[in-house]
Amino acid sequence: MRVLPAPAFVAINHLLEQATWARVKLVPFAGHSAQIRLPFMQLAFRVTETGTLAAAPADAVPEVVISLPATAPLLALQGKDALLRAARLEGSADFAQALSDLMRNLRWDAEEDLSRWLGDIAAHRLVSGAQAFVAKQHQMAMALAENLAEYFTEEQPMIARRAAIADFSVTVDHLRDDVARLEKRLDRLR
Repeated sequence: MRVLPAPAFVAINHLLEQATWARVKLVPFAGHSAQIRLPFMQLAFRVTETGTLAAAPADAVPEVVISLPATAPLLALQGKDALLRAARLEGSADFAQALSDLMRNLRWDAEEDLSRWLGDIAAHRLVSGAQAFVAKQHQMAMALAENLAEYFTEEQPMIARRAAIADFSVTVDHLRDDVARLEKRLDRLR
């Protein structure tokens, strides 16, 4: 079993330093260890007395195991919620709940970090601009997906519309019932 890479500890601990509530939530689990399982590797960590994360000892038995499917990198691209829905947590219920809350709610305060270098106003404008850019990209991706769906259902019908599928299903059900009635009539004539 391997420990999380050092850059991962630095990044996660930086987020924990920004979020006092998160460290407070982890402090009761100081000394507890956990493991993240992917089909191709297993990574371990432990909680320190200050509520941050550190490398787990080699002989540590994880109290919580977070199992992720092989598709975890693709799910992460769909968003944190998609990844968390696919995750399976096993072990200590309280510790697992604390880790789950952290995974759901821990966010990077980029504006705080940038304000140290650029100042408050520039950091706010930069982060606001980046958020607007990301929102616009998401909006354009959704519009593209809708346009492709319309193209493949209306102009170049490669995908059937829901209404057409529902109508077809009703027609097939009626045909099946008619065939069953016809078979009964034929059986009576014999």
